[in-house]
Amino acid sequence: MTESPDLRLDLRGLRCPLPVLRLEATLRAAAPGTRIELSTDDPLAKIDIPHAARQGGHECRCLIDGEVCVFEVTKAEGAP
Repeated sequence: MTESPDLRLDLRGLRCPLPVLRLEATLRAAAPGTRIELSTDDPLAKIDIPHAARQGGHECRCLIDGEVCVFEVTKAEGAP
């Protein structure tokens, strides 16, 4: 990914829907512009995390490293 994230979430071992729920809770508590790095080994996360981020208007990038997906989600400026 690019610069160091503001927050890191290690969600390996958690299965759907927990990675999305944890991301959403973190986004609610974060200030706009906050960069969150999220690591998960849930195969459904490749679909669920980007979808949840887009639904909230947030930017999401993904790097797949073997069994682990690392996402960088940036909270949208206008998001509550």
